[in-house]
Amino acid sequence: MRVLVTGASGFVGGHLGPRLRRDGVDVHATDREFDVCDAAAVEAGVAQVRPDAIVHLAAQSSVAASWREEKLTYRVNFLGARSVLEAAARRAPQARVVLVGSGVQYGSAPPGAPPFTEAAPLRPRSPYARSKAAADLLGAAYAERGLDVVRVRPFNHAGPGQSDAFVLSGFARQLVAIEAGRSAPRLRVGNLDSVRDFLDIADVVDAYARLLDRGAAAGAYNVASGVGVRIGDLLEGLLARVRVRPAIEVDPARVRPTDVAVGDATRLRAATGWAPGVRLEDTLERVLRHWREQLNAA
Repeated sequence: MRVLVTGASGFVGGHLGPRLRRDGVDVHATDREFDVCDAAAVEAGVAQVRPDAIVHLAAQSSVAASWREEKLTYRVNFLGARSVLEAAARRAPQARVVLVGSGVQYGSAPPGAPPFTEAAPLRPRSPYARSKAAADLLGAAYAERGLDVVRVRPFNHAGPGQSDAFVLSGFARQLVAIEAGRSAPRLRVGNLDSVRDFLDIADVVDAYARLLDRGAAAGAYNVASGVGVRIGDLLEGLLARVRVRPAIEVDPARVRPTDVAVGDATRLRAATGWAPGVRLEDTLERVLRHWREQLNAA
């Protein structure tokens, strides 16, 4: 199988590429040299590679950054997806397109509500979420025209190599710097009462790899554990694994309203046999180890 991966040098791409190569896949990796917003360039690239499948990862992936850079977020996340879908339709019409969205497309649920299924309405609440929801709906429109589109909606995921702009990695980086004596013993946090659904990046790329198999029908798939974790409990798990106990300071710039976002991946399990295999405790260890290695190398 020949697979074109956009955004291949990003956090997810850095894990997906090696996984696919271990499976014997011929991976054609593209990143910043491949401007997904340049429709003509994308079409030429797809025509050259002639892929059996495309995994579209290239995105502006930060919710916080999307508030600061709305135009860039819509340009990359929506127009970039349109370029890839149109190029596939014109130059690789038999290819499977795995269009990577996000669980934030659903918005949030009240405490005690059941996890989101793929049938839940999309109620995005940030520029990032709206751009991903729009791309998802566009993918569905291309599917109606005959393109083999799989729309994945992953919930929170973490692992080695993730930017510290994301909550678990951000906590871990701060703690490792404090542990090494490179930062004052103060940990800056946002709202610790929100609840999220966390997966290890290894489980997320496993889901994407399985969905390349055409035995799984096209359509929308949540990638989620189905288990909600309070952000404050996630922090406590990290604190239990470091040698410091810093003061916790609430940073107003990081505070968001308390909400709940948990996904139901029953459809993915039924279609592919996928199930999470990495414990959250092991993900915490992996992220801390990554930041300790980074700090030692600095």
